[in-house]
Amino acid sequence: MSSDLPEYYFRVRENGAAVFRVDAENRQRRIEMDQIAVVNIRNGEIKPQGDRVLSDGDIERIRQWMNARAQVLAQRDIDDIHRAVDHLNLTTQWVQSKATDEQLDAVTDALLLAMHDLRSTLVRKKADRLP
Repeated sequence: MSSDLPEYYFRVRENGAAVFRVDAENRQRRIEMDQIAVVNIRNGEIKPQGDRVLSDGDIERIRQWMNARAQVLAQRDIDDIHRAVDHLNLTTQWVQSKATDEQLDAVTDALLLAMHDLRSTLVRKKADRLP
């Protein structure tokens, strides 16, 4: 089993991860995880844990993880936007076919303001991109 384990484990946190070195090659044959660093995806910072000095290999592997994680998060952002478009379409269908007057009274102003804000921002950003 130990040969199947990765050398590093990344416990995801809000802005990055806690990085652990995985060791299963000990006398008790237990999996041990030794925290070696904390990373911040937003600012690219890698902080060694305690007095630890990270090897070039450690830093390279952590940076690889950070790059892969940034790509995953960027893809999730786009997926969330596509889901939002779907939700807008489903909301339109709900308004047209199922919503009661009371339900519409409860959500109309909030929806109109949010859609106005989104439309204004999209139009401004599109204008900024025009040659």
